[in-house]
Amino acid sequence: MFKKSNQNNIVKAHCDGPCGVYDPAAARINGEAVLSMTKKILALHMPKPDDKEGLLAFHNTLTRFIAIKEEQAQKCKDELLILWTDYFKGNHLEAFPDLHETFWKAAKLCSTCKVEVSLEHAEELMEMVKKIHGMFWQSKGKEVKWMTAS
Repeated sequence: MFKKSNQNNIVKAHCDGPCGVYDPAAARINGEAVLSMTKKILALHMPKPDDKEGLLAFHNTLTRFIAIKEEQAQKCKDELLILWTDYFKGNHLEAFPDLHETFWKAAKLCSTCKVEVSLEHAEELMEMVKKIHGMFWQSKGKEVKWMTAS
């Protein structure tokens, strides 16, 4: 919501683009994709060294899965940072004293999921996104059930 101050005609908004539309669903979807790609990477089996076509297909698939995992981890991080820096305000710290720590850990997990292939960390990222989902909807006075698409 815009506020126009009479002093120096300063215009203030609650975020960079004051649309007021926030939802952790995008972070969840991106986080789910990270988890899915991590599982798919771990499930790949390398063909025998003399199987040229199999090796090409393996490397092509592995490269695609890695690219998708990294892209989705970055998108998840971007969505989380928007919620953290644009939606949540100082008054939310009373209700959620661990808000900053939660978002910091979640953003770090996004980076971790980009640089390694760890089912444990991908699952931990989803748990952090779930926690943020709960904080977000509680802050709006709504009960929205956690549900994943996969």
